[in-house]
Amino acid sequence: MCGRFVSREQAAIEREYNIRVRNPFERVYNAAPTMLLPVIRAQSGDPAVPEATDVTGAREALSMRWGLIPSWWSQPAAPTSTINARSEEAAAKPMWRSAVRHTRCLVPALGWYEWRVTPEGKVPYFIHAPALAGVCFAGLWSEWKNPAGEAQLTFAILTRAASATLKAVHDRMPVVLGQNAWDEWLAKWPTDHSARLAACVANSLNEFEYYPVSRYVNAPRNQGERCIQPAAA
Repeated sequence: MCGRFVSREQAAIEREYNIRVRNPFERVYNAAPTMLLPVIRAQSGDPAVPEATDVTGAREALSMRWGLIPSWWSQPAAPTSTINARSEEAAAKPMWRSAVRHTRCLVPALGWYEWRVTPEGKVPYFIHAPALAGVCFAGLWSEWKNPAGEAQLTFAILTRAASATLKAVHDRMPVVLGQNAWDEWLAKWPTDHSARLAACVANSLNEFEYYPVSRYVNAPRNQGERCIQPAAA
Protein backbone atom coordinates (compact mmCIF):
# COMPACT_ATOMS: atom_id res chain seq x y z
CA MET A 1 0.00 0.00 0.00
CA CYS A 2 0.95 3.65 0.02
CA GLY A 3 -0.11 5.36 3.22
CA ARG A 4 2.38 8.24 3.36
CA PHE A 5 4.31 10.15 0.75
CA VAL A 6 6.24 13.34 0.10
CA SER A 7 4.47 15.77 -2.20
CA ARG A 8 6.32 17.55 -5.01
CA GLU A 9 7.42 21.14 -4.56
CA GLN A 10 5.67 23.86 -6.54
CA ALA A 11 8.60 24.75 -8.82
CA ALA A 12 9.02 21.12 -9.93
CA ILE A 13 5.31 20.71 -10.64
CA GLU A 14 5.30 23.88 -12.73
CA ARG A 15 8.38 22.76 -14.65
CA GLU A 16 7.61 19.07 -15.16
CA TYR A 17 3.88 19.34 -15.85
CA ASN A 18 4.10 22.63 -17.74
CA ILE A 19 1.70 24.21 -15.27
CA ARG A 20 1.45 27.73 -13.92
CA VAL A 21 0.39 27.79 -10.27
CA ARG A 22 -2.00 30.54 -9.17
CA ASN A 23 -2.13 29.82 -5.45
CA PRO A 24 1.30 28.96 -4.02
CA PHE A 25 1.68 25.80 -1.96
CA GLU A 26 4.48 24.18 0.01
CA ARG A 27 5.85 20.66 -0.16
CA VAL A 28 4.37 18.31 2.43
CA TYR A 29 7.10 15.99 3.70
CA ASN A 30 4.71 13.65 5.50
CA ALA A 31 1.51 13.56 3.46
CA ALA A 32 -1.12 11.47 5.23
CA PRO A 33 -4.74 10.47 4.61
CA THR A 34 -7.38 13.25 4.85
CA MET A 35 -4.80 15.95 4.01
CA LEU A 36 -5.44 18.33 1.11
CA LEU A 37 -2.73 17.74 -1.50
CA PRO A 38 -2.02 18.91 -5.07
CA VAL A 39 -3.46 16.62 -7.74
CA ILE A 40 -3.44 17.06 -11.53
CA ARG A 41 -6.43 16.13 -13.68
CA ALA A 42 -7.58 16.71 -17.25
CA GLN A 43 -9.24 20.10 -17.69
CA SER A 44 -12.83 19.42 -16.71
CA GLY A 45 -14.74 22.61 -17.42
CA ASP A 46 -15.74 22.65 -13.75
CA PRO A 47 -16.72 26.18 -12.69
CA ALA A 48 -14.41 25.89 -9.66
CA VAL A 49 -11.25 27.86 -10.32
CA PRO A 50 -8.28 25.46 -10.49
CA GLU A 51 -5.18 26.35 -8.56
CA ALA A 52 -3.05 25.89 -11.66
CA THR A 53 -3.43 25.16 -15.36
CA ASP A 54 -0.98 24.23 -18.06
CA VAL A 55 -0.28 26.55 -20.96
CA THR A 56 -2.58 24.62 -23.30
CA GLY A 57 -5.45 24.38 -20.83
CA ALA A 58 -5.41 20.58 -21.11
CA ARG A 59 -4.48 19.96 -17.46
CA GLU A 60 -5.30 21.62 -14.18
CA ALA A 61 -4.16 21.19 -10.59
CA LEU A 62 -6.40 21.36 -7.56
CA SER A 63 -6.11 20.49 -3.89
CA MET A 64 -7.95 17.27 -3.11
CA ARG A 65 -8.55 15.36 0.10
CA TRP A 66 -6.65 12.07 0.23
CA GLY A 67 -9.22 9.31 0.67
CA LEU A 68 -11.68 8.90 -2.19
CA ILE A 69 -15.40 9.37 -1.56
CA PRO A 70 -17.38 8.24 -4.64
CA SER A 71 -19.97 10.65 -5.96
CA TRP A 72 -22.80 8.25 -5.07
CA TRP A 73 -21.81 7.93 -1.41
CA SER A 74 -24.84 8.76 0.77
CA GLN A 75 -23.54 8.35 4.33
CA PRO A 76 -22.52 11.43 6.38
CA ALA A 77 -19.22 9.77 7.35
CA ALA A 78 -16.58 9.11 4.69
CA PRO A 79 -15.85 5.49 3.72
CA THR A 80 -12.81 3.87 5.27
CA SER A 81 -9.77 2.35 3.54
CA THR A 82 -10.11 4.36 0.32
CA ILE A 83 -6.70 6.01 0.17
CA ASN A 84 -5.48 3.20 -2.12
CA ALA A 85 -7.22 1.31 -4.92
CA ARG A 86 -5.89 -2.11 -5.89
CA SER A 87 -5.28 -1.92 -9.64
CA GLU A 88 -6.12 -5.61 -10.05
CA GLU A 89 -9.78 -5.00 -9.10
CA ALA A 90 -10.34 -1.27 -9.60
CA ALA A 91 -12.01 -1.50 -13.02
CA ALA A 92 -14.75 -3.79 -11.69
CA LYS A 93 -15.22 -2.87 -8.04
CA PRO A 94 -18.10 -0.40 -7.45
CA MET A 95 -16.00 1.85 -5.20
CA TRP A 96 -13.55 2.59 -8.03
CA ARG A 97 -15.27 1.63 -11.28
CA SER A 98 -16.66 5.03 -12.25
CA ALA A 99 -13.39 6.81 -11.47
CA VAL A 100 -11.41 4.32 -13.57
CA ARG A 101 -13.70 5.07 -16.49
CA HIS A 102 -14.03 8.83 -16.17
CA THR A 103 -11.90 10.57 -13.52
CA ARG A 104 -8.26 9.52 -13.43
CA CYS A 105 -5.56 11.87 -12.18
CA LEU A 106 -1.84 12.32 -11.61
CA VAL A 107 -0.41 12.65 -8.11
CA PRO A 108 3.04 14.33 -8.15
CA ALA A 109 5.43 13.15 -5.44
CA LEU A 110 9.08 13.06 -4.47
CA GLY A 111 8.70 9.53 -3.12
CA TRP A 112 6.82 7.50 -0.54
CA TYR A 113 7.28 5.73 2.78
CA GLU A 114 6.85 2.09 3.69
CA TRP A 115 7.41 0.30 6.99
CA ARG A 116 9.45 -2.91 6.95
CA VAL A 117 8.71 -5.47 9.65
CA THR A 118 11.87 -6.48 11.54
CA PRO A 119 12.53 -8.30 14.85
CA GLU A 120 13.16 -4.86 16.38
CA GLY A 121 9.84 -3.48 15.17
CA LYS A 122 8.66 -1.64 12.09
CA VAL A 123 11.36 0.42 10.35
CA PRO A 124 10.29 3.27 8.02
CA TYR A 125 11.94 3.53 4.60
CA PHE A 126 11.85 6.35 2.09
CA ILE A 127 11.45 5.06 -1.48
CA HIS A 128 12.34 7.31 -4.41
CA ALA A 129 13.51 7.49 -8.01
CA PRO A 130 17.26 7.66 -8.69
CA ALA A 131 18.73 11.07 -7.89
CA LEU A 132 15.44 12.07 -6.23
CA ALA A 133 14.02 12.82 -9.66
CA GLY A 134 10.42 12.75 -8.49
CA VAL A 135 7.61 10.33 -9.33
CA CYS A 136 4.03 10.47 -10.55
CA PHE A 137 1.41 8.17 -9.01
CA ALA A 138 -1.59 7.01 -11.03
CA GLY A 139 -4.63 8.29 -9.17
CA LEU A 140 -8.42 8.35 -9.23
CA TRP A 141 -10.52 11.33 -8.16
CA SER A 142 -14.14 12.06 -7.40
CA GLU A 143 -16.37 14.97 -6.48
CA TRP A 144 -18.70 14.20 -3.57
CA LYS A 145 -21.40 16.35 -2.01
CA ASN A 146 -22.03 15.94 1.68
CA PRO A 147 -25.57 15.99 3.14
CA ALA A 148 -25.36 19.78 3.39
CA GLY A 149 -24.69 20.01 -0.34
CA GLU A 150 -21.06 21.07 0.03
CA ALA A 151 -18.78 19.71 -2.70
CA GLN A 152 -15.47 18.05 -1.89
CA LEU A 153 -12.80 16.76 -4.26
CA THR A 154 -11.14 13.54 -3.12
CA PHE A 155 -8.57 11.12 -4.55
CA ALA A 156 -6.98 7.70 -4.17
CA ILE A 157 -3.67 6.23 -5.35
CA LEU A 158 -3.58 3.05 -7.48
CA THR A 159 -1.40 0.25 -6.14
CA ARG A 160 0.10 -2.92 -7.59
CA ALA A 161 2.29 -5.83 -6.52
CA ALA A 162 5.76 -4.63 -5.54
CA SER A 163 8.55 -4.85 -8.09
CA ALA A 164 11.46 -7.20 -7.45
CA THR A 165 13.50 -4.23 -6.24
CA LEU A 166 11.01 -3.33 -3.49
CA LYS A 167 9.74 -6.71 -2.28
CA ALA A 168 12.27 -6.66 0.55
CA VAL A 169 10.48 -3.61 1.99
CA HIS A 170 6.79 -4.25 1.23
CA ASP A 171 4.63 -6.45 -0.97
CA ARG A 172 2.69 -3.52 -2.52
CA MET A 173 3.68 -0.25 -4.17
CA PRO A 174 2.00 2.65 -5.96
CA VAL A 175 1.50 2.53 -9.72
CA VAL A 176 4.19 4.99 -10.87
CA LEU A 177 3.69 6.39 -14.35
CA GLY A 178 6.52 7.47 -16.61
CA GLN A 179 6.12 10.87 -18.27
CA ASN A 180 5.28 9.25 -21.59
CA ALA A 181 2.20 7.66 -19.96
CA TRP A 182 0.65 10.81 -18.47
CA ASP A 183 -1.44 11.77 -21.49
CA GLU A 184 -2.82 8.24 -21.86
CA TRP A 185 -3.77 8.14 -18.19
CA LEU A 186 -5.67 11.43 -18.44
CA ALA A 187 -7.24 10.71 -21.85
CA LYS A 188 -10.89 9.76 -22.29
CA TRP A 189 -11.45 5.99 -22.28
CA PRO A 190 -14.77 5.28 -24.03
CA THR A 191 -14.20 1.50 -23.97
CA ASP A 192 -11.76 -1.23 -22.91
CA HIS A 193 -11.34 0.21 -19.42
CA SER A 194 -9.94 -2.95 -17.86
CA ALA A 195 -7.49 -3.55 -20.69
CA ARG A 196 -6.26 0.03 -20.73
CA LEU A 197 -5.83 0.06 -16.98
CA ALA A 198 -3.91 -3.22 -17.13
CA ALA A 199 -1.65 -1.84 -19.87
CA CYS A 200 -0.85 1.27 -17.83
CA VAL A 201 0.05 -0.88 -14.84
CA ALA A 202 2.14 -3.27 -16.94
CA ASN A 203 4.12 -0.33 -18.34
CA SER A 204 4.54 1.44 -15.00
CA LEU A 205 7.98 2.03 -13.52
CA ASN A 206 9.80 -0.58 -11.44
CA GLU A 207 13.26 0.64 -10.50
CA PHE A 208 13.52 2.66 -7.30
CA GLU A 209 15.96 3.23 -4.47
CA TYR A 210 15.29 3.28 -0.75
CA TYR A 211 16.93 3.86 2.61
CA PRO A 212 15.78 3.76 6.26
CA VAL A 213 14.63 6.98 7.89
CA SER A 214 13.93 7.97 11.47
CA ARG A 215 10.76 6.91 13.27
CA TYR A 216 10.13 10.65 13.48
CA VAL A 217 8.07 10.12 10.31
CA ASN A 218 5.68 7.79 12.14
CA ALA A 219 3.58 10.72 13.38
CA PRO A 220 1.82 12.65 10.56
CA ARG A 221 2.13 15.86 12.58
CA ASN A 222 5.91 15.71 12.07
CA GLN A 223 6.94 17.53 8.92
CA GLY A 224 10.02 19.03 7.30
CA GLU A 225 13.15 17.72 5.64
CA ARG A 226 14.01 15.71 8.74
CA CYS A 227 11.40 13.17 7.55
CA ILE A 228 13.53 12.06 4.61
CA GLN A 229 16.96 12.27 6.21
CA PRO A 230 18.68 8.85 6.44
CA ALA A 231 18.40 7.21 9.84
CA ALA A 232 21.50 7.33 12.00
CA ALA A 233 23.56 4.14 11.77
